[in-house]
Amino acid sequence: MNVVVDRREVGALGEQAAAAWYVAAGYAIVARNWRVRGGEIDIVARRGRVLVICEVKTRSSSAFGLPVEAITRAKQLRLRKLAGLFLEAQPQPGCGVRFDVASVMPGAAGPKVEIIEAAF
Repeated sequence: MNVVVDRREVGALGEQAAAAWYVAAGYAIVARNWRVRGGEIDIVARRGRVLVICEVKTRSSSAFGLPVEAITRAKQLRLRKLAGLFLEAQPQPGCGVRFDVASVMPGAAGPKVEIIEAAF
């Protein structure tokens, strides 16, 4: 049970760090952890006419690879489908959609966030 709780905590901290990165970069957070039956979008952010669908991957170490390596083709397709469902539920007229990946790792001064814009 502790492993599951720790994993959730690590994931939540990573999502918090990624959301803070977007806010600092001038984005408004439209939704966090948006869920439907088919899955979840970690972060939806908007700046101007760009709507960002962001998948956040957090690791406590690189022992099992970098966080970004966990984004499979199947995950990309699922996120595209979820983005369509999000836009049906919450239309964003005039916005283009971009898919980002946030890779979060621990750092000496707090979480190290790397945003890969237009990752797929």
